Amino acid sequence: MIRIKSQSGTLYAVSVLGALSLLLTTGCSTKNYVRSQTTPIIQHTNELDDATATNNRNIHDVNQRAQAGIQQAQTSANTANQQAQTAGQSANQAQQSAQEAVNRADSLGSVVANLDNYKQVADVSVTFAFDKADLNKADRAQLDVFATQLSETKSYILEVTGGTDSVGSAAYNYDLSQRRAQAVVQYLAAQHNVPPHKFYLIGIGKDQEVAPNSTAAGRAKNRRVEVQLLSNMTGQPPAAPQTSQLSVPANNQ
Repeated sequence: MIRIKSQSGTLYAVSVLGALSLLLTTGCSTKNYVRSQTTPIIQHTNELDDATATNNRNIHDVNQRAQAGIQQAQTSANTANQQAQTAGQSANQAQQSAQEAVNRADSLGSVVANLDNYKQVADVSVTFAFDKADLNKADRAQLDVFATQLSETKSYILEVTGGTDSVGSAAYNYDLSQRRAQAVVQYLAAQHNVPPHKFYLIGIGKDQEVAPNSTAAGRAKNRRVEVQLLSNMTGQPPAAPQTSQLSVPANNQ
């Protein structure tokens, strides 16, 4: 303790230890205050860091899954595209085969040797919707049954005749009947491997009706394609066609 004498002779004692104690107490309080204020901030900062790290991991996982999904979708799209291209190529090959050597039935007598020796052994008729040249499921089923006889028949030819009802102009119906006959030829060539030179095709339009066009039922019967299976009774194959080939356009209706 330090004693100090004043002018009046009174001694005052100033405790250095007390002052130091006060300073230490004040310092500790300040540190505790700072710690109490900064600890939540530090804790919150750590929580934000953890959340950021978790979000980064989640974003990375989502990105990986997204990339995997995109890759899988791209692979599926490529596979579907390849299948579509293959199907398109097969269809084009079938159509090309049908175009190679389709002959006109009205010149049958001039291109087939010994035509009198050919006799009808089977026939089938399929009908079409109004102004259509597309085979439906029932038509294809009839042609499938008919085609089972072809492998058992030697030296045969197929006479394919397309017809229409009386609605519309003659020129339009000639074209429509031709397209209907072509649809049958293309189906038999593609699905049953019938060689194109076996076909003799003609569209007769509305010239030859098989039922009265005065009724809806009659017109429906006239919208048909008739296929006759003709076989050479002598067993001799037909001569090669001498007429020009008939181009078969794609069936657009």
